Amino acid sequence: MSNNKFIGKNYYRWIILLVATIAQASACFFVQGIGPLAEFFKKDFSLSDAQIGLLSSAAQFLPIMGLLVAGELLDKFNERYIVGVGAVGVSVALLLGAIADNYISLLICLLIVGGFYSSAQPGGAKSVSSWFPQSQRGFAMGIRQAGLPLGGALAGIVLPASAFVYGIQGAFLVGAIVSFLGGCIFIIFYHSPAKVVAIVPERKARVSFYANVRSRLAMLAAPHMKNIIFSGVSLVIVQYVLTIFITIYFYRIYHLSLDKSAYLFFVSQASGALGRIILAAWSDHCRKGRFFPVLFCMIAVVFGFLILILGMSGSIIYLTILSAWLGFFGLGWYGPWVAYIVDSSPKESVGFSLGLAMSVNQIAIITAPPLFGLIQDFTDTYLLTWLILILMIVFSLFLIKK
Repeated sequence: MSNNKFIGKNYYRWIILLVATIAQASACFFVQGIGPLAEFFKKDFSLSDAQIGLLSSAAQFLPIMGLLVAGELLDKFNERYIVGVGAVGVSVALLLGAIADNYISLLICLLIVGGFYSSAQPGGAKSVSSWFPQSQRGFAMGIRQAGLPLGGALAGIVLPASAFVYGIQGAFLVGAIVSFLGGCIFIIFYHSPAKVVAIVPERKARVSFYANVRSRLAMLAAPHMKNIIFSGVSLVIVQYVLTIFITIYFYRIYHLSLDKSAYLFFVSQASGALGRIILAAWSDHCRKGRFFPVLFCMIAVVFGFLILILGMSGSIIYLTILSAWLGFFGLGWYGPWVAYIVDSSPKESVGFSLGLAMSVNQIAIITAPPLFGLIQDFTDTYLLTWLILILMIVFSLFLIKK
């Protein structure tokens, strides 16, 4: 009987991994598709590059605090409803976006989207980490984290097509449906693994709220947090600049059609999804430690941007390979990075550690897209953007090694 239970549990964890990945992909589906929708937003609302970047920032603003709150809740309550209700909340906010008729109302709707999305990021990661042993955690985490670029890849195809036929409102409606279905699937299929019941002392020393906050924030001073923050901030800026502006870049600089530009966006996102799985699996067996694949990604991204600057060819094959390279490493880093956080954190505060690291990243995420959009608006070139990203990664590598 116990053997049957073990087999059932061993089998069901892959279902858990699947539904966690679906929840992540569906919750981020629309936000990841803002880049491919940029030209539609510009046409309907007369927006600049900086304003397009601000749309992405709006969706990432509330998670600065929301990730901390979600992480704390995940350490105390069942992930099923926290993640599932968050995804359904994203759906409701996108329905409001479908009736938005001006830029300000768009920003407000995306702010609400970001608030509900806060639970999806650390929630799915904690769900997977609790079901898989450490020897398989990186691989499993990589599959789950592939949900974000996978959602982006699908969004790159579906949302522009929806906007072309039904207008930008149609894209919002499709995003709402996808997020709603993902949240429902997670609520229906997810449950926590069986746990060993521990004997808890009847009386506990009470800790004040402020003391608890101080102890939580003290995690920032932990030695491993230097690696997490410097690598995470630099690479997440690369990730979101690529996600928001790479479609516009190919459309303007190489004079590609919107469908070919969307295809290259799809290639970068799909490669990122593959990268998150492969690089995280590598981190499970890397002799130099779980963090080494993250460092390798930083170096590979610098190389990719140098090739992009050289612009050796405008052929679709060349641009496909380059997009795949930048996507694989520029988005794939997140798989081993999250696995490194989980392994480095105390078991009782994994959720908060994930939320804390992701909150630090959020500050970079909300500032980078509009800032780089402004640079492009004023310089009318992407050269300075790529050079800044290269210098930023090199400086982060220096700080990590210091």
